[in-house]
Amino acid sequence: MEHELKEVIKICDTAIKKEDFDTLMNYYSDDAILVVKPGRIARGKEEIKQAFISIAAYFKNSLVPAQGEMVILKAGDTALVLSQTLLQADKEETEFSMDRRATYVFKRNAQGAWLCVIDNSYGTDLIDSPAL
Repeated sequence: MEHELKEVIKICDTAIKKEDFDTLMNYYSDDAILVVKPGRIARGKEEIKQAFISIAAYFKNSLVPAQGEMVILKAGDTALVLSQTLLQADKEETEFSMDRRATYVFKRNAQGAWLCVIDNSYGTDLIDSPAL
């Protein structure tokens, strides 16, 4: 299971790098949420796809995400992934850290595939941010 989830996350990181957002959406549940930035959430696949398009533009279409150390906690068909998310981009200055402690929640669907239901690359840093 741990290897499966790591592979799903790797596929998603590659899709983000290639800006293949249609493929990326295959790995999100229909009711998923994405923390775009503290104070802003995208809900559902269409909003999430549009958010990723905007994020790519913000980073001048040069965003390369990767994962460092990762801990996966599983309970039944739900998994919490705690990950060191490392972002690289050509953009010199950004409002938020490019080295993050992300929290992701995945749920296994009826077909056995892992889908992201909560995508929060800011992790617990949200506690110190404006209310969502």
